[in-house]
Amino acid sequence: MNRKDRVDLQGALLLLFCMLLMGLNQSAIKIVNEGLGPLFQSGLRSLFAFPLILAWALWRGKFTGIDRSTHLPGIICGIFFAVEFILLFQALEFTSVVRTSIFFYVMPFWVALGAHFLIPGETLTRQRIFGLVLAFSGVIIALSVNHAPATKFALIGDLMSLVGSMFWAGIALVVRTTNLSKVSPEGQLFYQLFVSAIILVPLALLVGDVLREPTIFHWIIFAFQVVVIVCVAFLTWFYVLSVYPASDMASFSFLAPLFGVLFGWLLLDEPLSWHLVVALILVGTGIVLVNRKRR
Repeated sequence: MNRKDRVDLQGALLLLFCMLLMGLNQSAIKIVNEGLGPLFQSGLRSLFAFPLILAWALWRGKFTGIDRSTHLPGIICGIFFAVEFILLFQALEFTSVVRTSIFFYVMPFWVALGAHFLIPGETLTRQRIFGLVLAFSGVIIALSVNHAPATKFALIGDLMSLVGSMFWAGIALVVRTTNLSKVSPEGQLFYQLFVSAIILVPLALLVGDVLREPTIFHWIIFAFQVVVIVCVAFLTWFYVLSVYPASDMASFSFLAPLFGVLFGWLLLDEPLSWHLVVALILVGTGIVLVNRKRR
């Protein structure tokens, strides 16, 4: 596979496709939450997705790098993955997709902050510090103003989304600081899906909030999540990473929260205030600055 020195039209379209699906994810979760309990939905999604990823990886010969030294960090990532989705899926019970999309996609903020202390050569530059300040300012604005809370627990949902993004960042940091970095992306995801399924499905059955009178529509959206959002988007994303320079891809990272806000507004008729627009611009610009590295 030949690497390219810049993002061409094909790469731009593939990145746009990935960001669109990432933005659609929260709306899909919130819709399916009407028919399935949040914990059960998140566990079932992992349970159905991991054999698909495993089958693909084995067929393509991409399931590589796993040995004894990767089991512990792999399990830790799986636990982080489970907690991340407990927080995200439950947050969407309390708050809106529009607000969740802003808080959850500040993940690069936490990665940059953690990498500064944990990874040699990843110190915070002036550009990155400025990006962190912008993103943090956006989060503060979004948290401080909510004229139309989705529920009386909206602030709790906002904070759950934010903490969920920390666990997402934790996964990235564990991968980069352990032998898990030698495992293929498919193998890394397999750890996360397998361990999270083991945790989430029994936990959902124990809590008792499993089915909420799901319809065919809910199952169709759930199947779309498993096949398209989890599997297809993941494989597309790592194909793009293997071909195009990461520094050029950073400019597209702003589109995930943008699409998340857009779908929440269009599909679920959620309110969109100018405070959230300002917060989105600050967070998105900060994410781009934090991700972009000088050539």
